[in-house]
Amino acid sequence: MRILANDGIDPVGKKLLEDAGIEVDTQNIPQEELASKLNAYDAITVRSATKVRKELIDACPNIKLIGRGGVGMDNIDVEYARSKGIFVENTPAASSLSVAELVFSHLFNGIRFVYDSNRQMPVIGNTEFAKLKKKYAAGIELKGKTIGIIGFGRIGKETAKVALGLGMDVLAYDIYDFPTTLTLDLTAGIKVDVPVKKATLDEILTQSDFISLHVPFIDKPILGKEEFEKVKAGVGIVNCSRGGIIDELALVEALNSGKVGFAGLDVFDNEPTPREEILKHPKISLTPHIGAATNEAQERIGVELAEIIIKRLKG
Repeated sequence: MRILANDGIDPVGKKLLEDAGIEVDTQNIPQEELASKLNAYDAITVRSATKVRKELIDACPNIKLIGRGGVGMDNIDVEYARSKGIFVENTPAASSLSVAELVFSHLFNGIRFVYDSNRQMPVIGNTEFAKLKKKYAAGIELKGKTIGIIGFGRIGKETAKVALGLGMDVLAYDIYDFPTTLTLDLTAGIKVDVPVKKATLDEILTQSDFISLHVPFIDKPILGKEEFEKVKAGVGIVNCSRGGIIDELALVEALNSGKVGFAGLDVFDNEPTPREEILKHPKISLTPHIGAATNEAQERIGVELAEIIIKRLKG
């Protein structure tokens, strides 16, 4: 039995598969060559780069399983694959903490102007140090501030836990019902139950000092011109979820007007070629879609994928 891990797999997960008698190929096959080469395998695992669409599924009838290392499966025609009897699995819990921590990397970046300071210091730090010191002197703290979380699934909840641990107030919105208490795992095995307030989308927009998005891909942006008109002046916006759920041009306009204080973006409309207005904006903290890219998350993803594959194909 052979598996193509086309976007890679953690060595721990690879070893688990090989110990179960499954051959694992980690050589990347370009998207345009998959249709002709994937028939040599029984399963394929992907992350966000490789697309498994209807045409590829039809071209490779031997494929028994498609595994997605991570949460979203926007790059896979899931229902079509399942209609063909193919197992389609993901690892929704493995990367939650890593994504949540990246959200706060962007938030800390924003409230202390690190994103702009890192651009300016190499250029004029040795000639206009006092000017930059004054420019970045109006930072704020996160403690006591309100974060609105749009989308309260696994990653949204993990983001809320980090916020609560920092002493922030949390407003949470989701189209599905969710519990209003989260359990924080502290040091030395101490656990504390902390309340979370349910909010409407309008309450999130009008009451939050910071807004973090954690929703699956949708056709219409959640935050556009109309929504930015409702937010508190100076709000910070973070998107470590999906490209397309923020109207990027409306965001630029809101940043330019001062309605939005700063933004932190890990995902973009036009990946892998984000628009220039976003990349060069002085009020945007940027990362190249690395929410799940920690050693710990990748090991968890690899192990979880391996266990799923072994159960499905050899169980």
